[in-house]
Amino acid sequence: MPTRSFEFLNPGGHRLSGSLEMPEGIHRGWALFAHCFTCGKNNLAAMRIARALASAGIGVLRFDFTGLGDSDGSFADTSFSLNVQDLVSAADAMEAVGMPPRLLIGHSLGGSAMLAAAGGIASARAIATIAAPFDVAHVLHLLDPAGLARLEAEGQALVQVVGRPMAVGKAFVDDLRAHDQGARIAVLRRPLLLLHAPRDRTIDIENATRIFLAARHPKSFVSLDDADHLLSQREDAEHVAHLIAAWAARYLPEPPSGHPIAADAEAEETGLGKFQLALRSGGSRWLADEPATVGGLGSGPTPYNLLSSALAACTTMTLRHYADSKGWPVTRIRTAVSHRKDKATSPPDVFSRRVSIDGTLTQAQRAQLLDMAQRCPVHQTLEAGARFEPVEGEPPA
Repeated sequence: MPTRSFEFLNPGGHRLSGSLEMPEGIHRGWALFAHCFTCGKNNLAAMRIARALASAGIGVLRFDFTGLGDSDGSFADTSFSLNVQDLVSAADAMEAVGMPPRLLIGHSLGGSAMLAAAGGIASARAIATIAAPFDVAHVLHLLDPAGLARLEAEGQALVQVVGRPMAVGKAFVDDLRAHDQGARIAVLRRPLLLLHAPRDRTIDIENATRIFLAARHPKSFVSLDDADHLLSQREDAEHVAHLIAAWAARYLPEPPSGHPIAADAEAEETGLGKFQLALRSGGSRWLADEPATVGGLGSGPTPYNLLSSALAACTTMTLRHYADSKGWPVTRIRTAVSHRKDKATSPPDVFSRRVSIDGTLTQAQRAQLLDMAQRCPVHQTLEAGARFEPVEGEPPA
């Protein structure tokens, strides 16, 4: 799955830096992700959730709020209200390039900001929050008391925020205290999924209860068991992504309808770029594409890369089978394959292989194994050529 940079401007003219996780396979739509307080778009949970959703066909934009990470602006001059405006600007920028966010996702204070921004994002069809506070002023508990006192007295101070020194302005604190989240949640008029861990020590689970009670149906709550607030364990972040993907499926556009085809392999256009394809074979899914130099996205192997891969795989499997049948101490086999066109020869397609064999073997045994490469079934198929039956077409739906 390729990750692309995505930049846009907020209402104050600041350039905000985002990363767009492109969906794998047939895409189901687009999501906008809001990171946790001071975390940034490259926070592990944000990256893991976005990439897991992309693997499920949901493209995701994650970006740095004003004054954080690679985005312009000063954190000392930001506020919760500005974060909300940043989210609306991100959604507008996505809409402008044909990627309207249908799914809104927010982590911690980012979840609260997403609940506040949802009313200004017309394309949104569903909202999911992760460990979000009900009262946004709850964030003040994350500031060290001495720093908060200095801030109240001086108007701006360097305070410890979750163990990190950050310059914070009094306007930020005053703004946090000015929001009525309960009233906003009551008029969301969109399906809501709440995910929260009962042992969250940063934002206790009572916050999820209050959000749930304030919201109207349809609404759902899922306990995240023993996950920590930042979802620092990979399995917790990926579990969250799978839950969101399954829940949101009914609120996202249906994938293009198609007729199931019994075949060894299937390729279908994803609708992204000129050449990107979703491949299905052997119970697995992946992408094929062409390089950007010829109009593709460079998001996967080319058809000739795949053909070379088939020869490399078959050669390696053939040598492994032969070595095991002989009882030879081969610990690992690696095969590298290259393909080129030589129009001066017939046939013009030339495949070259380099085989590396680890193990305590005699020279005679190594030579015998390398000779077996010529007996690889894919090698023999390519060498002998093939017949093709007429191409069949399906009648229009």
